Amino acid sequence: MEQRNHSSLAEFVLLGFPNVGPLRLWLFVLLLMAYLLTVCGNMLIFLVIQLDAALHMPMYHFISVLSFLELWYTAITIPKMLANLLSEKKTISFAGCLLQTYFFHSLGASECYLLTAMAYDRYLAICRPLHYPAIMTTTLCAKMVAGCWTCGFLCPISEVILVSQLPFCGYNEIQHIFCDFPPLLSLACKDTSTNVLVDFATNAFIILVTFLFIMVSYGRIIGAVLKIKMAVGRKKAFSTCVSHLLVVLIFFGSIIFMYVRLKKSYSLTLDRTLAVGYSVLTPLVNPIIYSLRNRKLLKAIKRTIFREGVKASPAYH
Repeated sequence: MEQRNHSSLAEFVLLGFPNVGPLRLWLFVLLLMAYLLTVCGNMLIFLVIQLDAALHMPMYHFISVLSFLELWYTAITIPKMLANLLSEKKTISFAGCLLQTYFFHSLGASECYLLTAMAYDRYLAICRPLHYPAIMTTTLCAKMVAGCWTCGFLCPISEVILVSQLPFCGYNEIQHIFCDFPPLLSLACKDTSTNVLVDFATNAFIILVTFLFIMVSYGRIIGAVLKIKMAVGRKKAFSTCVSHLLVVLIFFGSIIFMYVRLKKSYSLTLDRTLAVGYSVLTPLVNPIIYSLRNRKLLKAIKRTIFREGVKASPAYH
């Protein structure tokens, strides 16, 4: 077979969810509902925190930024998944595929850093409560958020550049639900050991280092909480961390198995399942977890909805 480089390979075919047959329409409806709930839930949390002065604190600022990030994180992949479920032509251009991969990994890395910043915020609030207001200022909070976004968008650049220089053969079917590095590397016509090594090093640094930092922070938090003599105090201190810890375990639990591995071969079914977990389910459950586990945020949401409902209702005299 004559090999062609990426300049002649104009587009890829995203196979998405193959062999679903008559279930395709039901899958489209479920995915559409999940996407709409994700957008509405994260948008609601973002707006409530911005509008309610009682929530203008570092912890809630980080939550609002996370909700804002999730809106873009899902917009990179889910609309294309929905379109492919309805279309017979499931193509994506070479440039479009690289852009989707870059932004997906940039936002994913930004979320890793943001979740780490949130763990540090909880560590300061519980382990160093007297110094917390002086340390976690509005300026530091803004700098941490800016650093999370900047580092996140810088991390995948080397990986994307290396992939863009690979030659690709005539076979252009991507065995995945969206463009990503592992399925792209499997289509290359040359040895991709360097790419795999760079991907592993980058992902291991981002994912494992941030996850380790979060776990160390929670180790110290648990130690500090256990020293509190009153049960009510222990419950109140740890309740502020439960939501964040649940989100961390769900998100990192799936991406560690997906991206921290030093091999080219992978299970298509496992990868698709994990991809649904961290690209669809995690952004969907985040607003549910934060709203249900955080009473102050839940009350603010109810106040906002009730206030807007009152404004929208006509006045009768």
